[in-house]
Amino acid sequence: MSGFTAQQLIDFVYDEADLLDRRQFAQWLDLFDEQGHYWMPLTPGQTDARLQTSLMHEDKLLLGIRIERLSGARTFSEQPATRSHHLLQQPRVIRCDPQGGQYQVRTAFHYVETRIDRQELFAGWATHDLIEVGGALKILLKRVDLVNCDAAFGNISLFM
Repeated sequence: MSGFTAQQLIDFVYDEADLLDRRQFAQWLDLFDEQGHYWMPLTPGQTDARLQTSLMHEDKLLLGIRIERLSGARTFSEQPATRSHHLLQQPRVIRCDPQGGQYQVRTAFHYVETRIDRQELFAGWATHDLIEVGGALKILLKRVDLVNCDAAFGNISLFM
């Protein structure tokens, strides 16, 4: 294992958000390990994605299906397309294990999602559990904890 520097881990998080804001969803999905998950807990401090209800808990297959829906010509709810903007605080490296090829990075964020005349603002923290696969970083788990995760939400169209 070659290991990654703190700056490379931080850049990974910034680059991931940039892919989402540019709607480069296929490239974003490629950042996920085959066993990767995207998780948005429903309650503060939630510890189990499988035994407790979540806002989202999707594996790579389900993420791919959502991405196909977002770009479908007959997806009228995405015409015009929803746009997003991530404003990230500098990510903090929480765990760095180059020997084991495992890393964790936590980032506070503000996220705006807009379509036509509707604009939604979300705030929270994203935690990336990253692993080294073939010399590259892959997302094993992206956990998005919203400040108001237990509030009633409308449709969240994209990925935070």
